[in-house]
Amino acid sequence: MENKLLIFKTVANYLSFTKAAEQLFVSQPAISKTIRNLEDKYKTTFFLRKRNSIELTNEGKAFLIYVDKILEIYQEMENQFLHKKETFPDVINFGVSTTLANYIMPIVIAKFRMQFPKIKFEIISGNSDDIEELILNQKLNFGIIEGKNTNRKLQFNKFIKDEIVLVTNAKNNRFKNGTITLDSLQEIPLIMREIGSGTKEIVLQHLNDKGVFKLNTVVTLNSTEAIKNYLLNSDNYAFISINAISEDLINNKLKIIDVKDLLVERWFYFVSRTGYQSNLMSFFEKYTLSNYNF
Repeated sequence: MENKLLIFKTVANYLSFTKAAEQLFVSQPAISKTIRNLEDKYKTTFFLRKRNSIELTNEGKAFLIYVDKILEIYQEMENQFLHKKETFPDVINFGVSTTLANYIMPIVIAKFRMQFPKIKFEIISGNSDDIEELILNQKLNFGIIEGKNTNRKLQFNKFIKDEIVLVTNAKNNRFKNGTITLDSLQEIPLIMREIGSGTKEIVLQHLNDKGVFKLNTVVTLNSTEAIKNYLLNSDNYAFISINAISEDLINNKLKIIDVKDLLVERWFYFVSRTGYQSNLMSFFEKYTLSNYNF
């Protein structure tokens, strides 16, 4: 049952059977079958299937509240009985790239400290290049970043796949079918991140690969939260990590506009110096992998 609830939670977060399958390394038919079985068991409909998207029904939103509570209990049981003998230093410090620092790691660390309340954390947040440099200079032992997995002096282990999507205010009805072409993309008003942003860099690289070199950037902001707040009060558009907008999608504040022939994906990685071994790092990797979805 735990696995079925985790599948539901992941589909609800991404509002996509395909993306849930990628994150959980399960086939899409298996994801769809699990959701159908849950809907049959509870004699209701949790998702509205539209042409190019899905959304939670009111029953689905209510069910998600219970799922969150149940999965949290499952995790508490595992932590209590499987990890109660673990020992750690008084302070754990590591580096985290910005998106992870804002939307994923605070949840993981909060849960960690509920189990190990005496442990303190010192987290350094910055762009991936900065975190890599700190690790190479031995100022940090490990980190979690959006990486290119190209530096041979560093070892990378995959954490989760991230997708950067085009989003707008849920009330914006300009593209009623939820799809936009690359030609139209160059005309719409875009809110973009600042120079040096990893998100901006990867978006522009993918667009350049598609022959798109000019965009109608009307505002530049230096944080995802600032961009989200701007979108909630405008009919503009922005490229944002899907991990940063889960709650906004569920609450129908923002919506995704699919860009035809464009898929912007990246991996987040656990990173450390090549050859570096640590029981703490290994445990924290496993803990993070098992807790980020909750």
